[in-house]
Amino acid sequence: MATSAANSFTTHDLAFVLFIAALVLLVSVAAVRFANRSGMPTLVLYLGIGLVMGEAGLGIHFENPELTQVLGYSALALILAEGGISTRWSSIKSSIAPAALLATVGVLVSVVVMAAFVVLLLDKSWTIALMVGAIVTSTDAAAVFSVLKRVGLPRRITGVLEAESGFNDAPVVLLVVALADAATPGRTAHAWWVVALEAAGELIGGAIIGLALGWIFAKLSRATAPGSSGLFSIGILSVAVLAFATATLAHTSGFIAVYLAALVLGNSNLPHHRAVHGFAQAVGWLAQIGLFVLLGLLASPGRLSGQVVPAILVGLVLLLIARPVSVFASLCWFRFRWQDQLFLSWAGLRGAVPVVLATVPLTVGTPDTDWIFDLVFVLVLIFTLVQALPMPWIARKLGVAESAQVLDLDVEATPLEELHADVLQLHVGDTSRLNGVEIQELRLPPGANVTLIVRGEKGFVPSPSTVIRRDDQLLLVTTAKSRDQAIRRVRSVSRDGRMAGWATPLRSDSD
Repeated sequence: MATSAANSFTTHDLAFVLFIAALVLLVSVAAVRFANRSGMPTLVLYLGIGLVMGEAGLGIHFENPELTQVLGYSALALILAEGGISTRWSSIKSSIAPAALLATVGVLVSVVVMAAFVVLLLDKSWTIALMVGAIVTSTDAAAVFSVLKRVGLPRRITGVLEAESGFNDAPVVLLVVALADAATPGRTAHAWWVVALEAAGELIGGAIIGLALGWIFAKLSRATAPGSSGLFSIGILSVAVLAFATATLAHTSGFIAVYLAALVLGNSNLPHHRAVHGFAQAVGWLAQIGLFVLLGLLASPGRLSGQVVPAILVGLVLLLIARPVSVFASLCWFRFRWQDQLFLSWAGLRGAVPVVLATVPLTVGTPDTDWIFDLVFVLVLIFTLVQALPMPWIARKLGVAESAQVLDLDVEATPLEELHADVLQLHVGDTSRLNGVEIQELRLPPGANVTLIVRGEKGFVPSPSTVIRRDDQLLLVTTAKSRDQAIRRVRSVSRDGRMAGWATPLRSDSD
C-alpha cells in the first residue's frame, strides 16, 4: 500500500495540490471583504468558486458523493464546534425552550408540509417527498452565524436562530438517514414509532455525552492549562471533536454532542478564552471554505439548469408556507410578537447542511434520487441570496432591528483576562435615541465606561459631557461583572432615550 501510494502521488503532485489549495484560500479570504460590503453571503461565493473550478470551468472532475459526505460531516462538526464556542450562554438561555421546540416539532411540521407539496408539485412518492422535506428544512449554522453579524437584532431573536441552527442538524440527519433506508430496496425499514424512539434515544444520548465531556474537560483545563494559548486552543477544539467521535461510536448523535460540548467549554471562563475563540473561528472558516468549494466541485452545471424551476417552486413553498407554519406552531406558546415570528420565518437560511444531506440517498443507493442533489444545490444558491440580501431591510421594516448594535470585540490582550474585563463595540443607528445623549447621561454601572468615539474617520477620547451622534462608533470597556448590566443600560437608552430607567423601567433583552 505504501509503495502504491508513493508511486501514485509524488512531490510534484503535492506542490500542485498545495498551489491550488493556497490559491483557493487566498481568493476565498479576499471574497469575504466583497461579501461584507455587498451583503452577499460568503457561502454563495465559495460555491461559485467550486463551480468555476469544476468540470464546466477549469476542468477539475470530481464525482465522489461518499467522500463528499465524509468530509462534509467532518466540516459540519468543526462549524458546530466554532458556533458553540463562540455563543454566549447569556444570549441564548432565554431562547433554549423555543429553539429546541423549533428544532424538533418545527422540523417535523415543516417536513410534513413540504412533503405534501412535493407530492403535489413533483409527483413523487410520499417516502421520497418526506426525505426531500427533511433535507431542505434544516437551517444552517454557518449561514445563520455569518448573516446575523451584520443585522442588529434583540438577544431573544438571535438566541433562537443561533440555538435552532445548532440543535436542528442532529434530528434532521437522523430523519434523512431513516427515510433513505426506507426508500432503498434491501434495507430494513422500521415502523415510524421505532424510528422516533431511536431518534429520541440518540439525541438524548448525544446530549448527555456532549454535556458531560464539556463539563469534565472544562474543569480539567482550568486546573492544567498550559502557558501556550495556541496549544491550549488546539486542546479545547480537540475536546469538541472527541465529543463528536465518542457520541458517534456510541450510536448516538455526534452533532448534538459536539455543539453542546463546545457550548459548555466556551462558557466556562476558560483561560486564554480569546485565543480559543480566535482559533475556533479560523478553523470554522477553513471548514466552511473547504466544504462549500467541495460541494461546488461535486455539482454539475449541465444538470443544474434542469432543476431551476422545481427548485424555485420547492423553495417558495418552504419560505412562504412550510417555514412560517413551523415557526408559528413552535413559538406561539412563548409570547413572540407576530413581527418576530415573521422575521424568524424569513431568517431560516439554508446552506451546506441541506446540500451535504442531499448526498445521503446517493451513498445509500436509493434509486431515482440523483435529481435531489441538483435541486437542493440550486435551491440553496437562489434562496440564500433571496433571503440574506434584504434581511437588514426586512428587520427594520418589521421593527425587530436594534437601533444600537453592541458587538463583542476579540482583543488579543492577556491583561484583559487577568482583569476580568471585556471590550465592546457600539454602533449608533439612524433611529437610535442615543443621538443627542451625553456620555454621563448613559449612567453606566460602576466598572463600565466609554473610552473612545470614532466619528467619520476621526477618533477621540470623550469627556462626560461629549454628545453622542448618529453613526458614531463607541468603544465600551467594562468589567465582566458589569458587562450585561452595561449592555442592558445602553439598549434601554437607545430605545427610550435619556430618561430610560426614570420615566420607564429598564427592560431586559428578552422583552
